[in-house]
Amino acid sequence: MNKALALFISIFASVAAMTTTHAETFSFDRDATGALPAGWRSGVTGRGFPKWTVETDPTAPSKPNVLKQSGSGFFPWCVRPDVSVADGYVEVKFKPLTGSEDQAGGVVWRWKDGDNYYVARANALENNVSLYYTTKGRRNTLKYVDAPVPGNAWHTLRVEFAGKRIRVIFDGKPAIEMDDDRISGPGAVGVWTKADSVTLFDDFGYGAASAR
Repeated sequence: MNKALALFISIFASVAAMTTTHAETFSFDRDATGALPAGWRSGVTGRGFPKWTVETDPTAPSKPNVLKQSGSGFFPWCVRPDVSVADGYVEVKFKPLTGSEDQAGGVVWRWKDGDNYYVARANALENNVSLYYTTKGRRNTLKYVDAPVPGNAWHTLRVEFAGKRIRVIFDGKPAIEMDDDRISGPGAVGVWTKADSVTLFDDFGYGAASAR
């Protein structure tokens, strides 16, 4: 058995041994447009002026509203600060619209604060999917893989995490599978962009899990 297959089986077994005890999905359709959705908090890792607002969009997977990031900054984020998940999953549908430096959409988990969290993202300019950990405001690369990420199109990004095991799934296909334990314990979940990315998000979901 090769190492890649062994790792896949190990991660699959870990996820299968978990039971989702709480899950939520946010479509933003009941939130007022032009402002942050209720219960969310936004900011930026590093410097910048992010702008997160609920907007109406005719292409939304679940109509009529989406969450839009139209400002700019090093690493803009928008999270549910009341959520505390150690093991489980986080996923979102996202659509990269424009950006000369980046056209990225991502999810964060085990978010402790604006300087400490895990993030996985897909980038339409680079056509790749990446996994990072951020500590003390510095983003560090764990792994990235080439993958087609067409711009101006909706994609699905999902991360499953249990202990030190992390599995990133992009558009229904496993993209990154590895172990890392640099950020442990519960934290918030949310979405993320980079630089001047103008990105839409919809159907954000997460689930907390516990071992059987």
